[in-house]
Amino acid sequence: MNCNVASLNPQQTLIVIGNGMVGHHCVEQLVERGALNHYQVHVYSEEPMRAYDRVHLSEYFGGRDAESLALGDAALYQTPGVTLHLGVPVLQIDRSRREVITAHGAVGYDKLVLATGSYPFVPPIEGAEGDSRLVYRTLQDLDGIRAAAANARRGVVVGGGLLGLEAANALKSLGLEAHVVEFAPRLMPVQLDEQGGRALKDRIEMLGVGVHLSRGTQSISAGSEYRYRMNFANDEFLETDLIVFSAGIRPQDSLARASGLELGARGGVAIDDECRSSDPHIYAIGECAAWNGSVFGLVAPGYQMARGVAALLCGEHVQPFAGADMSTKLKLLGVDVGSIGDAHGQTPGSRSYQFIDETSASYRRLVVDADGKKVLGAVLVGDNSYYDTLLQYMQNGINLPADAASLILPTSEGAPTLGPGALPDAATICSCHNVSKGSICSAIDGGCTDLGQLKSQTKACTGCGGCAALLKQVFEHELIARGVSVDKSLCEHFAFTRQELYALVRVEGIISFDELLAKHGRGHVGCDVCKPAVGSILASCWNQPIMDASLVPLQDTNDTFMANMQKNGTYSVVPRIPGGEITADKLIVIGQVAKKYDLYTKITGGQRIDLFGAQLHQLPEIWAELIEAGFETGHAYGKSTRTVKSCVGSTWCRYGVQDSVQMALTIEDRYKGLRSPHKLKFAVSGCTRECAEAQSKDVGVIATEKGWNLYLCGNGGMRPRHAELFATDLDDDTLIRYIDRFLMFYIRTADKLQRTSVWRESLEGGLDFLKDVIIHDSLGLGAELEAQMQLVVDRYECEWANALKDPEKLKRFRTFVNDKRPDPDIHFVEERGQRRPIMAAELNLIPVTLEVL
Repeated sequence: MNCNVASLNPQQTLIVIGNGMVGHHCVEQLVERGALNHYQVHVYSEEPMRAYDRVHLSEYFGGRDAESLALGDAALYQTPGVTLHLGVPVLQIDRSRREVITAHGAVGYDKLVLATGSYPFVPPIEGAEGDSRLVYRTLQDLDGIRAAAANARRGVVVGGGLLGLEAANALKSLGLEAHVVEFAPRLMPVQLDEQGGRALKDRIEMLGVGVHLSRGTQSISAGSEYRYRMNFANDEFLETDLIVFSAGIRPQDSLARASGLELGARGGVAIDDECRSSDPHIYAIGECAAWNGSVFGLVAPGYQMARGVAALLCGEHVQPFAGADMSTKLKLLGVDVGSIGDAHGQTPGSRSYQFIDETSASYRRLVVDADGKKVLGAVLVGDNSYYDTLLQYMQNGINLPADAASLILPTSEGAPTLGPGALPDAATICSCHNVSKGSICSAIDGGCTDLGQLKSQTKACTGCGGCAALLKQVFEHELIARGVSVDKSLCEHFAFTRQELYALVRVEGIISFDELLAKHGRGHVGCDVCKPAVGSILASCWNQPIMDASLVPLQDTNDTFMANMQKNGTYSVVPRIPGGEITADKLIVIGQVAKKYDLYTKITGGQRIDLFGAQLHQLPEIWAELIEAGFETGHAYGKSTRTVKSCVGSTWCRYGVQDSVQMALTIEDRYKGLRSPHKLKFAVSGCTRECAEAQSKDVGVIATEKGWNLYLCGNGGMRPRHAELFATDLDDDTLIRYIDRFLMFYIRTADKLQRTSVWRESLEGGLDFLKDVIIHDSLGLGAELEAQMQLVVDRYECEWANALKDPEKLKRFRTFVNDKRPDPDIHFVEERGQRRPIMAAELNLIPVTLEVL
């Protein structure tokens, strides 16, 4: 697009104050629209680094560095005509002289855009100062929290809104006992109704986070067992070492206030429909702006304002800003939360449908109009797979089906979907960048046939990323509708899907990557996509040791060293404990090994013991001792069978009707080492009380008076899904036969890195089709699938036992090829009675009083 401003004088000065996400997007739009033909653009930022992604700020604690969070290309700010002033706050706006005053002097402007964002609100509480006044807003704030957490055991977040729960997750990731204190009677009071808040509270408490509602902190004083005491009404209190305030945000309008600009009733720069302030030369966008008295705390409305102002400054036609849809889809502490439109049902005459599942703390509410024909809003807690469909119904005014409740009720086929073909061209696919279905169709009509190219061209899915699945569905649907074949190649080296490559490997007996590449691929070396995918296929088919010379280059980091690499550069050791059953002697051995190598120990949810903090050169020594004691690798590092969880069954429990422990041992012994497209988890419960939680596993087995009930395709990952009842009252042999067939059919037909739950939902014909294949052998594959499984079982060998016998393989376990010394960058600190390894870079964040072991 070209800037069409004939009336503008060349090289006027445009100043943008603020380089957050919205300010950055405004600069992008100005450059893209050709504004530099008429303006010199100066951007002022208080922070010392250029714009970064605040939506994914919590990932900073998960290992992402500041540079990886940066938005766009740094080259944008090297564009002639654009000057970025980092770490240079604007101190004053002189409207009469049209100047901004900084510590470096005064700079005149012709047009000024305020994108100063917001600041965290800290209630006026006695004692809230210094280290007891941490906030969660910027990267510098996060650095401060991490430093304060080094000596802490417990952390409390004041505020149970979006950012408050993000902050609680951050404290958990730092190893602290986390609590949330909220003044309102429910969490996320703006987005959720009472029942939704209750469901979210239950979910979060299941994760070990303390939730304290209807609590207002009156003062902060010194604690007795912890550093601080937070004092509430009625002599109640909570002690903690660390307090993070996330009690809401306030518009950062101090510059506007001091310069005499008109403000909104509750703060923020008052703007009109063109985002112009009371001064015609000054605009305001994002969280610092108040439109009709409302401040919008999401990035999508801010981007909408930024696009409008950029267009206006370039003399283009501008669609007036008319408010924004505040629907949100989030994952907080690993819990899906969605809020759409009128989530509280405040529209006169509106009616609601509700679904409540107290066993899993899931909740869904659908708000419809008085006629029951249109969606007005929705609340989702526990499963956001319903979100995209409900959002499209609301945004596009699509008439509800006859049974509107079906849109939120669970079905055997998973969440309902609204097919891409049913969406009108005006349907918004990406709300962050306001990309419609029509825009996507126009890009396809213009020759775009690559999803990555589509994202680059339309900006879709380059904001929060929540539209990724819907974008892909629409893109592929529109390609097919135009007669264009959808390229589902694994990568540039193989013009085949994973399923097709599996068939080639199996039918032709191919045993190496090089052979497969030579016969059916392109190029000479492969890539990070095809190598691990082919490595998994070869392991599933032939079960050769992954440390063999021809297979090692195909493995990712964890498989390469047969251990999970942790964020501090050390590794975890996880011996297999079949069915959770272990002798006292073996427990003693694990304790002795942990003590000898000073390893951090943790009992997992899968009834195993993780040993953390092993350095690379120690792995063979540790495993030699464990294997001598009778342990095997637990494959915690692989896309393979992980665990078979079990209760104590009929041997001990008065409710047990079958020996669940023995069945768990049988299953784990048979499928240990089985490689698959994704990790596999099993469980066996000895009765319907379900203490092993079998209905959340890929393969779940529950005892009955007559045998076993088999459940398939559940998981408790990022998208939790209940397993479905597949067959009832099976005897032992039939149970194992069905599991054999199921697993090999999944391995044969699933896509790369596809969980059984997602694979099941993609099967045409659903559960009935799967029953026909596995139980009734409708495809005539039963005997073949069983034989393939038996080959894998017969070839099983503990990978660590194999590696310990081969001096060449052991050479890989040196920190330095030419030096046997350990990694000098790894140090250790004390944490809850055990030592935790840290990298040398982290030492700068730890107070000097902390003893480094």
